[in-house]
Amino acid sequence: MKRDKNRVITYLLMLVLLVLTLAGCKGKDKETDSIAISVTPVVTEAPAPTTVPNMRKDLTSLELVKLMGNGINLGNTMEAYGHKELGTTADVSSYETFWGQPVTTQAMIDSMKAAGFDSLRIPIAWTNTMNYENGDYTIRKDFLDRVEEIVNYALKDDMYVIINDHWDGGWWGMFGSATPATQDAAMELYTSMWTQIADRFKDYSDYLIFEGGNEELGDRFNDKDVAADSGTLSLDECYQMNTKVNQAFVDTIRGTGGDNAQRFLLIPGFSTDFTKTCDDRFVMPTDTAKDKLLLSVHFYTPWGYCGNSSLSTWGSVDNYNEQNDLMAMMAKFTDQGYGIVIGEYTVWLKDDGTVKDNTCDFFNNFLNNCDKYGYCPMLWDCSNLFIRKDLGFFDKDVAAVFKNHSLAAQSSMTNDEVVAAATAAMDAALVGASAFVEDTAIANADDKAIAWIMFNSGDWGISYSVGDKYDPTSKTDGLVTTDVEITGAGTYTVSLDFTGTSGGFANGTAFSALGISNGELLYPGYIIDITELKINDKPYTLTSKPYTTTDDKICTRVNIFNSWVTAVPEEARTVDGDISDVSASIVDPAELGEIKTLTITFDYGPAK
Repeated sequence: MKRDKNRVITYLLMLVLLVLTLAGCKGKDKETDSIAISVTPVVTEAPAPTTVPNMRKDLTSLELVKLMGNGINLGNTMEAYGHKELGTTADVSSYETFWGQPVTTQAMIDSMKAAGFDSLRIPIAWTNTMNYENGDYTIRKDFLDRVEEIVNYALKDDMYVIINDHWDGGWWGMFGSATPATQDAAMELYTSMWTQIADRFKDYSDYLIFEGGNEELGDRFNDKDVAADSGTLSLDECYQMNTKVNQAFVDTIRGTGGDNAQRFLLIPGFSTDFTKTCDDRFVMPTDTAKDKLLLSVHFYTPWGYCGNSSLSTWGSVDNYNEQNDLMAMMAKFTDQGYGIVIGEYTVWLKDDGTVKDNTCDFFNNFLNNCDKYGYCPMLWDCSNLFIRKDLGFFDKDVAAVFKNHSLAAQSSMTNDEVVAAATAAMDAALVGASAFVEDTAIANADDKAIAWIMFNSGDWGISYSVGDKYDPTSKTDGLVTTDVEITGAGTYTVSLDFTGTSGGFANGTAFSALGISNGELLYPGYIIDITELKINDKPYTLTSKPYTTTDDKICTRVNIFNSWVTAVPEEARTVDGDISDVSASIVDPAELGEIKTLTITFDYGPAK
């Protein structure tokens, strides 16, 4: 909101006090990883928002992301979903703390700023206080008030702020309903919600950014959390719906006028996935404002390292190349003039609560990529790494990474110097990864074909070389694998032994497949015929007929359990040539229980 001259002077005096105070603050060294590294925050009441200047009309989205610097999420807080359990009339703090986070304070945001974060993303579940099931799309005033209060905490610290609609109980599945009226209600809910948000914040400066959604604008249009008859949209139709919803978001915000006519808007990519967003079926919306659209994607690759505890190490040449290649993909959009915000990324902790091996290597290379390409990264954190109640990181090495990548740390460098330093650091890191290179380089040589079992346990706690590229270093500690080199037509056996892992077994499977690296290149048209599958050394009767296929035309595979495949691909082939009754899931996870060993024997050879 706009302020008078006296309030501006007061605000400037407060900024001077803040700078002087932070100049004398130093993070506390820790003796062990369990001691929090905190900063001394400036604790003040949150003033009115920063709005001078209000809208920089000539500032482009590519320029904005560089000003946004290095960001962090206020995770599991305002998006904590208590709608079903608490109803729509509970105290706002009940929703805010529903997933275990403390009530947000000015001191917490001050400490994030002092730790090197220049931007704050606030995920929000707006339907917490909305009786949308009965057609009432009104957001409770006190819920809006609380969101505005937190926004002002960050604006007080000259942080850029992103607010979005985040999962929100899965109401997004209404877009994929078989009932047209439900689809219409979803759009009415969406536009009504953003109209209210836009009206509340229409006088805020361009330090406040609206994000149209989260990961739901994609495959999750078919989610059934709310709409039981959802799941009707094909992949092409999900892309079309993504375009429709994103366009409605832009049109709704622009239609509210005021400073929203020029506000920067963050458009969610398709499922916020790098590869799916780079698909030509993803289309950015049109806009009446010039160069004011940003694009959001999320980075959790590899998932077992970033998203759960199944992988404890990272840093092979393949790991670096995978990260670098994915990050480079988004240049497709920066070349078109869209600034890129990587709205979420992180590295999961070990089961004992300590940081994983090579966490700092991962973060440094990731943030160097962001510096090289001009992206804004937003760390996903729910008091995992940055402990809010302690006002700081619990690990001093991780703390140093983010402090060193802040705008303040780079303030003496030109943009060209930042890019050059980031590129040099990435090149050096790749060279330094040579200690990991032997196994993966030999395994993936063009003249070799290796058979292995890709695997994720049902609880995602155990993982082995998931994906079409064979990587024997990508595995859970204690897992013993038997992979075999394919030398031609014949019978082969591969296996996984989970008894040496921390739990001594895998809890079912969320995904598994038998893969043969370079199979399509070295043995084109060959078919994998599973002759025996054993679980815990006992033969298992397959629930469906398997088929041989390929996703990348390099790796040959047979899916053992793949719930994401809903249609038989054109590349499918079987021994008898009949694909009428095949399936991508040939085991029943409900029957598997505790898997101590998994063994697959198969014949491999040309079609008959």
